[in-house]
Amino acid sequence: MARVGTRIATGVRNGLLRPGPDPTYADGDDASWMGVDWPALTRRVELDDLHINVVDTGGDDDERPALLLVHGLSGRWQNWLLTMPAFMATHRCIAPDLPGFGDSGMPTDGVSIRGYARVLDELCGVLGVTRAVVIGNSMGGFVGAELALSFPTRVERLVLVSAAGLSIEYVRREPLLVAARVLSVTGARSVSYSGRIVSRPRLRRAALQMSVRYPERLSWPLAWEFMQGSGKPGFVHALDALTSYSFRDRLPEIGVPVLIVWGENDLLVPVGDAARFERLIGANARRVIFEDTGHVPMIERPSRFNEVLEGFLEGERRPEDDVVGVHGGATQDALSSG
Repeated sequence: MARVGTRIATGVRNGLLRPGPDPTYADGDDASWMGVDWPALTRRVELDDLHINVVDTGGDDDERPALLLVHGLSGRWQNWLLTMPAFMATHRCIAPDLPGFGDSGMPTDGVSIRGYARVLDELCGVLGVTRAVVIGNSMGGFVGAELALSFPTRVERLVLVSAAGLSIEYVRREPLLVAARVLSVTGARSVSYSGRIVSRPRLRRAALQMSVRYPERLSWPLAWEFMQGSGKPGFVHALDALTSYSFRDRLPEIGVPVLIVWGENDLLVPVGDAARFERLIGANARRVIFEDTGHVPMIERPSRFNEVLEGFLEGERRPEDDVVGVHGGATQDALSSG
């Protein structure tokens, strides 16, 4: 509990002590995603007795490298609106709603991290994707890592973006689930008022400040899309799955190149978990830290995120080099010790 209390105190301090965003914060181009005919790229895929809603920018005969983008808790495929347009010309981008979220159905056999990984493996099989670069944010990173462990031939490379799965082991489960049930109800209500919330910077900050460093800087359309993932039926079940499953001892078995991306001011998953993932996975993992950034770097720092991701996809060992506001793990360690 002392560890949890320290995290909360640190989170409050980081949240209150905000220096103010630099001009490159939230520099995404809304036109890049608002001009895409997303409904034409959206498919409903049937997996046994479960339907999955998925955006697929390619087709069954698309031989381009595949990116499988996995959202986190309270997310949906739209969490990748600023990522997919940057790679659609060169890659087949696949972004599903996980079961219980977005427009996907609830699994009849319950929600579990391993079950989510199995769904992604089956989805890739149906879509004709043999191997993919898997990019997961928060719980999606947890699921992506499990996919690499349970179905290793399916994963070519792995990107963990503020991934859950380590420090949550120390959170007391029952009080968290009670709070989650309350949040699920309030989240559903907030969606119905999302237009009013996102149009007012103070309300936007109150609603999103745990995930986003400077919510008031997000554009109105992007903030609205981001909020629509709240209050879905899978929320409490997925949080229960997060707190009741551990893969720490298996992480060294991941054999593919791994990029670990973290916001320095993440209030949901501590930045220290980035170093833990890097240490546990081993020499094939590299950690990069985004300065003055929260839990969703791909939304808060899309230009930087896409540049680092592109370098990793091209096989660069240090994809953060020459990217302003992003540094490697060794630099982060030096800053922390200083």
